[in-house]
Parts: sequence; C-alpha cells; structure tokens
Amino acid sequence: MTEDLERLLVDTGTMDSAWRGAFRAVPRADFLPDVIWPFTPEDDRRRVDRAADPDAWSRWAEADVPITVQWDDGATAEVGELYTSSASMPSVVAAMLRDLDARPGMRVLEIGTGTGWNAALLCERLGEEAVTTVEVDAALAERARARLRAAGYRPVVVAGDGLAGFPDRAPYDRVIATVGVRAVPVAWIEQTRPGGVIVAPWGTHFSTHDALARLVAAGDGSTSGRFTGPAQFMKARSQRLAWPDHEEYVRTGHSTAVRTGLDVADLFDPGYGGTGMLLGLLVPDAVHNARDGTVWLYGLTDRSWAVAVTEDGTTWAHQSGPRRLWEEAEAAYRWWLARGSPGVDRFGLTVHPDGAHEVWLDTPGHPVSRPVRGSR
Repeated sequence: MTEDLERLLVDTGTMDSAWRGAFRAVPRADFLPDVIWPFTPEDDRRRVDRAADPDAWSRWAEADVPITVQWDDGATAEVGELYTSSASMPSVVAAMLRDLDARPGMRVLEIGTGTGWNAALLCERLGEEAVTTVEVDAALAERARARLRAAGYRPVVVAGDGLAGFPDRAPYDRVIATVGVRAVPVAWIEQTRPGGVIVAPWGTHFSTHDALARLVAAGDGSTSGRFTGPAQFMKARSQRLAWPDHEEYVRTGHSTAVRTGLDVADLFDPGYGGTGMLLGLLVPDAVHNARDGTVWLYGLTDRSWAVAVTEDGTTWAHQSGPRRLWEEAEAAYRWWLARGSPGVDRFGLTVHPDGAHEVWLDTPGHPVSRPVRGSR
C-alpha cells in the first residue's frame, strides 16, 4: 500500500489507524503469484506477468484494485469464464478490518483464505495463535500456507468448507468472511461468542452487488446489525447462482407489454453501490442482466421473465409468466424513491436462530416488505 493511499484511507475513516502498522509490515505483493489479472471496470482480463514486466506488476500490486489470481476454480492457468479467487482491493480490506474491530487478545475465524494476505494482517496485529482461516480450495489453502510461512506467520490454515466454520477452535470473538454469501450460515453464529462480531459481504441473487454486513451475536442463536457500505465479492461456491437459460425462458409463454416513463438506466444503476443490491431486497428470487440500454429479468422459482428497453425517454417492457417482474422492479424502485433513495448503510440484517433472514430499514423494528404489484 502506498503512503498516499494509507493517508487517504485513514483521513476518510476507511482504515482504523490501529491497523497502520500491520499494513506497513505485510505488503500485498508478498502474497501475489507471478501472473496476476488486475480488475478494473475497463479491463478485467489484463494479464500482468512479473517476469515480463516487473515494474507494471509492482504498480498493480500496490494499486487500490482487486487482483484476480484464479479462474474457473483452478481448471485453467489462464483467463477463463469465471474469476474464482482474488486479492481484494486494499481499501475494502481496510474497511472490513475496521468493521471487525478485532483487538489483541481476541480469537478470529476467517472464511476464505485466498492468497493469505488478510490472514497475515490479522496475524501481525493479533498474533498467529489467535487466527484460524478456512479455504474451500485445497490448492489455494496450501499456497496460502506456504506464503504465510515465508512471511513468518503460522496461523491454523484449514482446507475445508468455510460455511461450516471450524468448531474445533470455537468460540471466536470475531468472524470475517472474504467471500460473498447469500445466506449467513447458522454455524458462524453458533461459533461466535455472545457480543462477538461477524463481518461478511451479503446480498441477493438479483445482482452481483453486495453490502458489508456487521452483525453482533446476541447469545440466543441470532445475530443482527447494519450494512456499512457496498461491496462486490466472489460468491461462496455452494451459494453461486446457476444462471438461467435464456432460451428456456423466452420460447414459452405469451408476453404482454407495459409502458412506463421510467428509464432503465435509473432503475438499474450499474455503479458500485448502485440500485442492484437494493432492488434485490424487494424483488426476491429473481436475477437481472442490464446491458446497452436493455434489461432482462428472470424468475428463479418459475419461468417468469421480462425485458425492458428505453428509447427517447419512454420505456417499454414485455413480461411473461406468473410474476409481473417488470412491475415488481418498478414498484421496488418507487418504494425506494419514496423513502429518500436510502443507501445501503440505512439497511440492516437480522438472522434468527432458525436461520431466517430479515432485512430492515433504519431499525430492526421496520422490516423491509415486498411491494409487489401486478402478480397473478
């Protein structure tokens, strides 16, 4: 991390100054492979080889961008269809460690070892004996273990399903997930001390956009807390979405047309922290794809679908199936506007002892209800 970036993160409150020493002692570069793919909105498949261009490799290693280090669960050593492991951007790592509020004397469980960089930061601040990290990919776990040892750290590195936690070393004061989840596992709550904190990227299948949830274990099997900001993480392998087959949806069912003055660019803001995660709270069991002014929506529990295009300020939507997906999305958007276009930090999440999830606005006493319109 550069000095300028460190100063910016501390000045903006993104980084807790107590973590400065750890970030200085543990460079991200020490945990990256020789071939990396820096992720930017303009190019997510740029290949940078340390041997061929060491200066470029070093610049990207220090840059505030995510770095892809694995494709297709390791099935290919080069660019594949799906990026499946990365080193997160330093600003997000700093924000999550700030939210975690882990201090010396606490025991931490990390889900998603990846490169091992985040585990090393925890070891530097808390001591290696306090850190347990779980990685579902055995090859990644072994590489991370080797890099950690080379850097002088020997936390407990487990190759296994992180969604099950690691009960052998429970209870933990803090749990941090560096992988996105669609459901917070009950196992994490059970393995967290009452009053302990769980930090995890959480969202719905509607969008790739998540929010960072900071949850406090209540001691009765439940946990609750606020979202602290937007995030976008690779999903836990067992919670990945199987993308709907477009042809299977559109080749059956009669569609009807709906005209609206809303612009698809407003409803489906693709920006980081845009409407994707928020609409997903109100249009459940659905997914969307927005590209070049056209939006497709697909129901995940039936074959309902909708497509919308805005031209000259007018949006026409065609929808088919038991759900009126376009009308659901429009109703959700108007619900959001009517409440002042709240950002993710006005929402929160409660996970009940039976595993049921409840999202709320401002306080737990105000659960978000689904403003469905036009279903039949």
